[in-house]
Formats: sequence, C-alpha cells, structure tokens
Amino acid sequence: MTSPQARTWKVVIVDDEPPARQTLRLLLAREQDFEIAAECGHGRAAVAAVDRERPDVLFLDVRMPGMDGFDVLREIPAAAMPAIVFVTAYDRYAPKAFEQHAVEYLLKPFTDERFADVVDHVRERLRERTLAACVTDALTGGAMLTASLAGGARQDRRHLVVRDGPRTHVIPHEEIVWIEADDYYVRIHAQGRRVLARESLRTLIGALDPAVFARVHRSAIVNTRRIKAMEPLASGDQRLLLEDGTSLRVSRTHRAALMRLLR
Repeated sequence: MTSPQARTWKVVIVDDEPPARQTLRLLLAREQDFEIAAECGHGRAAVAAVDRERPDVLFLDVRMPGMDGFDVLREIPAAAMPAIVFVTAYDRYAPKAFEQHAVEYLLKPFTDERFADVVDHVRERLRERTLAACVTDALTGGAMLTASLAGGARQDRRHLVVRDGPRTHVIPHEEIVWIEADDYYVRIHAQGRRVLARESLRTLIGALDPAVFARVHRSAIVNTRRIKAMEPLASGDQRLLLEDGTSLRVSRTHRAALMRLLR
C-alpha cells in the first residue's frame, strides 16, 4: 500500500482566464507531489475533466461565464468530489465556498508565499483523507459492496472516519445521532461523545449510508433511526425530536426526501 507521504496528487485547474491558469501551472510545477491532469477554461469542461481524471484537488475559479464554480460543484457526485481550492478575485464568496466544500480560498492577486501556504494546507488535508480511508479499509477488511455495471461500486459505510486536529476518530454509524454545521466545521453528536471536524455537511452526507441518514435542513443531518417523534409547525415545516432530546426543524426543501426514508 502506498503511504500518504509518497503519493502524487492529481490536480485539475479551472479558470476562464488563460493567464490565471498559467500562473497556477507554473506555481504547481514547483511542487513535486502535485501533477496537473487537466486545465479547463469553463465549467462544463471542468465537470467532464473531474469525471474523466478523478483528481485529488480542484483549483476552481468562482466567476466564469455560463457555469460558475458553484454550479460545477453541484454537477460533481459526492463520491467523486476532490479537495476544492477556490481561486477568485472576490472575497464575498468565501462563506459560501467553505459551506459548500472548500479546503482553501485563494484570493487574487496572491503572493508565492500565500500559494505555498495553501498548498501545504491542501497537502495536509489530502494526507488526512488518505489516512482516514486506510483506517476505514482496515476496519471493514477492505470489503466493498459489489454492484452492477449500471450502479457502480459503493464503499461499505459502517463507520465514519474523521480527523480532529492530530486525532483520528472512528465512529460507528449506529452511534451517530445527528450532525450540525458549526462555522467551517461540523459537530458530530454521537452516543457519549461529540466530535468537531473540519469537514462540510456535503462531504459527510456522501460518506454516510443514504438509507439511514438524511439532511433535514442546510445545517443538520440526522440518523433517521434516532428519531422519536415528528410534528408539524405552523410555518409548514416539521419538527423532529431525537432520542437525545434534541429538537430540530425540517425544512420543506428536505421534507419529501426524509419522508421517503421514514416509510
């Protein structure tokens, strides 16, 4: 098995301005463990490149004609989502970027030193993900659920593996009650413990069993087996009562998907 330190990370660069792509290309050429797999000048080409190359990192411009950076992310399946570095001249998109998936936010114009800091952070996060995947693989005996050609393969998902600083937490799915967004982090409420991890809800919902876990609003995921009761609200939303006493609102946007799981 290749160690995290020995890996070469595949990169896709997406920016509608050729000089911006050239700058990223030249800076990444200094990093021996990063390999540029594709460069794209618009969003649709970026989606195709991610599907084709399965990169580890996506350096992604926000404002592009036709399909912007956030549109690109909506087109990428959670299972194929690389680490995202948004590269833009506009700082107002930062909160949305981190809410979506971003590991880093690189504001143009940037210095070589700032770029090096971003790459170091991305490298650290990629190594953490590789370590977490190795832990999961060891816990599950490398088991994969064999699927048809039409459905593809899906990793066995009996444990959630996340990093909290230097610590790796392995949390059995059945112990998770709910997960909430907390600024640029998520807080995982499990039996007997709470874990804070720098991940997005979008990342975690892709790592959890979709037959059990559901997003109930933009800031929360619940284990449907931990729901005790549900009642309607005057606003048209629903309120959930969980086993641990937590009360959560279910937005109308997510109600239909939740009801399908509860049937």
